[in-house]
Amino acid sequence: MYDLIIIGGGPAGYVAAERAGEKGLKVALIEKKALGGVCLNEGCIPTKTMLYSAKTYENALLGDKYGVFVDNVRFDYGKVVARKNKVVRKLVAGIKSKMKSNNVEVITGEANILSRNSEGIKVACNGEEYIAKNLLISTGSEAFVPPIPGLAESGDIIVTNREILEMKEQPKSLVVIGGGVIGMEFASFYNSIGTKVTIVEMLPEILGANDFEISRMLRDIYSKKGIEFNLNAKVVQIDGNKVIYEKDGETHTVEGEKILVSVGRRAVTQGLGLENIGVELTKGGIKVDEKMRTNVPNVFAAGDVTGFSLLAHTASREGEVVVNNLTGRNDIMRYNAIPGVVYTNPEVAGVGETEESAKAKGLSVKVAKLAMAYSGRFVAENEGGSGICKVIIGEKYGEVLGVHMLGNPSSEMIYGACIAIEQEMTLQEMQEIVFPHPTVSEIFKETIFAFK
Repeated sequence: MYDLIIIGGGPAGYVAAERAGEKGLKVALIEKKALGGVCLNEGCIPTKTMLYSAKTYENALLGDKYGVFVDNVRFDYGKVVARKNKVVRKLVAGIKSKMKSNNVEVITGEANILSRNSEGIKVACNGEEYIAKNLLISTGSEAFVPPIPGLAESGDIIVTNREILEMKEQPKSLVVIGGGVIGMEFASFYNSIGTKVTIVEMLPEILGANDFEISRMLRDIYSKKGIEFNLNAKVVQIDGNKVIYEKDGETHTVEGEKILVSVGRRAVTQGLGLENIGVELTKGGIKVDEKMRTNVPNVFAAGDVTGFSLLAHTASREGEVVVNNLTGRNDIMRYNAIPGVVYTNPEVAGVGETEESAKAKGLSVKVAKLAMAYSGRFVAENEGGSGICKVIIGEKYGEVLGVHMLGNPSSEMIYGACIAIEQEMTLQEMQEIVFPHPTVSEIFKETIFAFK
C-alpha cells in the first residue's frame, strides 16, 4: 500500500514525488516515457538550450558593436542538437537521482486506473497492480494538431514541437502556424541562424494574452530581423509544403521546407481509466478545486492535465499544493502571480494583469512605463537594443497588479514582480526596496517612481 501514486513524471509529478518523499510518504511514480515530461524532454529545456546557442551565435556576429571582432563565425546545427541532447540526459539523470534519494519508486510504463473502494485506489501498470491511499494525476498535455485539410497528407514536412527538436538538419525555410509563445521561440531560433521564417497567425497580434503593446514591439523587432508576419490569417489548407490561408477575404500561399504546427496544447486525459472512478472533466481537462482535488475523494490532478495554466512552474507549484495538503499543511493554489516568459532575443516577461485584462475586468488602474534605456546596465550590455518596462497598479490602494517587460534579461528579473504582487506591495513599499546598482532590474524601481 502506497501513500501516494503519481501518474506522470513531468514538473507536477516529479516535484510532488520529491516533496512527498522528503516528508516520509511512501510514493510510486509511474511514467511511460522519460522523467521530466514534455518540459524537460520536448519543451522548456531543449528549446532554451538551442536558443542560447543561437543567441551566442548572434552575439558573435554582432561583436563589432562591442569592439570584439570574430572572423569566420559559423553555426554547427549538428553540434547544437548534440549538446541539447546531452543537457537533457544530464537533467533527466538528476531527477532520477532525486527520486532515489527520496525513496520514490519509479515505474516505467503506461498506467491504467482500475477502481476505487475502501481499500484504496487501484492502478495497473505492466501487468502489475498497485494500491494507494491517494492518487495524483499529472499526465500533462500534447500538441494540438487541428484538422486542416491536407495536413495529414503532407507527411514529414509537418512538425510539432516534438519532431522539430529531433531534426538533424537546419531547414532553409520554415512556416510557423501559430504565433504564440512556442511558435515565436522556434521562429526566433531559426531566424537567428539564417532560416527564412514566416508566421501565420489567426489573431490580430502575436503572443495571445500577453501585453498587447509589448507583443507589437517584439513583432516589430523580428520584422526588422527578417521574419514575415501574416496576422488575422486563417489557414484553410495545406498542400505539400504550401500553407494556404485567407486574410481580408483573399487567399494567399506561403511555402516552407518545414511547416511547424503550433496552435496550442491539450490535456492528456484519454486512456487513463478516469471513467472507472468517475473523475469529472471540463472542456480543457480535469476539473479541480483550489487544493487540486478532483470530484473523487483522495484523487488529485496537477499540471497541464487540468487545462488551466499550461506552464511548468505552475505545474510544480500545483504538485506542492497537493503534497502540502496531504501532509497537514493547509495550502491553496493561487494564480494571480504566475509569471510568463517568452525566450526570444530580446526576452519578454510578464506577471499579473495587463492593461487589456484589467480593462476587461473593469479594474481601475494606473499605468507607468519606461524604456529599458533608463537602466545604465542595459545600455552597457545591449548596444542598439530597445525594450520597455510597464507597471500596473490599483488606482485606489496603489498596489502592484502587473509588471511586463521587453528586453534582456527579463526572465531573470520577473520573479521580483511576482513577489510584489503576491505580497500585495504598494508603490511606497516598492520605493523603499534597495535594488543593486548597476543592474537591469533597477528598471522596475525606476518605473515605480515614474507614477505621477
